[in-house]
Amino acid sequence: MTAPASPSAAALGGFRVLDLTSVVFGPYASQILADYGADVIKVESPAGDSTRRTGPAQEPGLAAIFLGLNRNKRSVVLDLKRAAAREALLALADGADVVMHSMRPAKMAALGLDPDTLCARNPRLVYAGLYGFGEGGAYDGRPAYDDIIQGLSGLADLVDRQAGAPRYLPTVAADKTCGLVAAHAILAALLQRERTGRGQRLEVPMFETMASFALVEHYYGRHLADRGDGAPGYPRVLTPWRRPCRTADGHVCLMPYTDAHWRAFFTESGRPDLAADPRFADIDARTRHIEALYEHMGAIVERRDTAHWLALCERLEIPAAKINRLEDLERDPHLQSVDFFQPLSSAAGARYRFTRNPVRLERTRVAPAMPPRLGEHTRDILSEAGLDAARIDALLSDGSAMESAPAAAPSSPTRTETSA
Repeated sequence: MTAPASPSAAALGGFRVLDLTSVVFGPYASQILADYGADVIKVESPAGDSTRRTGPAQEPGLAAIFLGLNRNKRSVVLDLKRAAAREALLALADGADVVMHSMRPAKMAALGLDPDTLCARNPRLVYAGLYGFGEGGAYDGRPAYDDIIQGLSGLADLVDRQAGAPRYLPTVAADKTCGLVAAHAILAALLQRERTGRGQRLEVPMFETMASFALVEHYYGRHLADRGDGAPGYPRVLTPWRRPCRTADGHVCLMPYTDAHWRAFFTESGRPDLAADPRFADIDARTRHIEALYEHMGAIVERRDTAHWLALCERLEIPAAKINRLEDLERDPHLQSVDFFQPLSSAAGARYRFTRNPVRLERTRVAPAMPPRLGEHTRDILSEAGLDAARIDALLSDGSAMESAPAAAPSSPTRTETSA
């Protein structure tokens, strides 16, 4: 890969994004844009994003969850309840390529930050609304968090079908998936703008996004409108037997998939009868008898140790892997060899570890930079928007804006929690 590029040479170098979102969904999307080189300006209230206080921290306002979502950004603090702060934000929006927010449209309109107002001032603006539910729908305006969307979109039901009880996935799957979708939607709008010269408004609703995500494979028989018996749910991934296989000394992840994989697996495992079994002859038959297939595989695998199965599958070119615990990932030889984990130090000298953007572009790479302290770049950003020193001083003195104090040496680690 090439050496880290200068900001102007980065894939999104020269693009400016005003990010008014908070928590996970929006910040994850804008972090992706920042990783590609966009100048992402995180617009925060004087209280700051709640994730600044979520999890362990070495420095005030830089708690663990915030660190995972806000690298490569700058922070400006504006109290949008104040007219002077809203005027300053309009000046920022006039020079922005993207404005993204997760507030209800009515609230944005009350602040004078609705798409009609901003896009009339800046016709090249991409205005992205990141909502729980699409505008104009039955649930328009309802509050939405990851747990709510996992339940509504069918994810909790999928766990129920496989495990016998509805549960949320143990990751903020809806927030992060929707963040990925928001990032590529914004990129698509920017690409169209580069061709046409005009920006546009877009929305990324969490419910519709996650319903689409869940139904890629699980709409299944419902695609067949002429059949009255079409049922949703892809059997292969819903069977309780779809899980890491227990071995004589642990567990292993095995994925025979093709006809040749399964024949070789059964034959080499001493079960030629199963290799010849018509229930397992092709993918259609295996799907119809998936529980029996996986049950047989589980019974075979538990007789030998993990090393045996990893060696056998490597020889047969069957995908297989051990299970990594979260603590193992930093020691994983592949992740180490591609420099996935990156050390960084803050201005105060505190040491941190980050993951890098997993995507690598041949002609550009933006090295991870520390997430910003609350209001760290307020004065610089307002100056870049054309506000003179006297006006900036006035905003700071009356509380319409706020800037951070100089970085201080970190104190003993602390831990605070808020809802994420």
